[in-house]
Amino acid sequence: MAVRKIYKYGEEILKRSLKKVDFDGMRKELPVVIKDMFDTLDAYQGAGLAASQVGLDMRLAVIKIPADDDSIISAVLINPVMIEKSGTMFEEEGCLSFPGLFQKVKRFSKIKVHCLNEKGLPVEINASGFFAKAVQHEMDHLDGITFVDRLPLMARLKVKPALARIIRTGTAETDE
Repeated sequence: MAVRKIYKYGEEILKRSLKKVDFDGMRKELPVVIKDMFDTLDAYQGAGLAASQVGLDMRLAVIKIPADDDSIISAVLINPVMIEKSGTMFEEEGCLSFPGLFQKVKRFSKIKVHCLNEKGLPVEINASGFFAKAVQHEMDHLDGITFVDRLPLMARLKVKPALARIIRTGTAETDE
């Protein structure tokens, strides 16, 4: 098990649009990277993780969330592209790169994504609800967008002290 460092708000890699993965060129390294990302996700009890959050410049994300039937939805998204979107939801989100910070974010409630899976095969992912939210959140990271960037101006202004705390202490939580 290799748990990697989580890059936090204020670190440059989180603002980058990441490079497309050359699956054939990275065929040997990708299984280790993907396993490390899932190990890191489990260790921090997250729902999703983008490569930039562990310091990697590649369009890769992993998601692991509970399904409605008590099973686990696990997905690897390599070079994902959203091809359909519909509906809206406005729900609370958090992020491993913003520990202790949670805000309501507007997202599409249903999406369809084309990507490669961990075997390099093209797949189509149809997601709704929490799964759709997680996919959109991680895809945003691949473009250097964080959930805070999606907040309306007044909400962004309100979280400024928490963002400063993350840079200063590593968490938005206060000691009070």
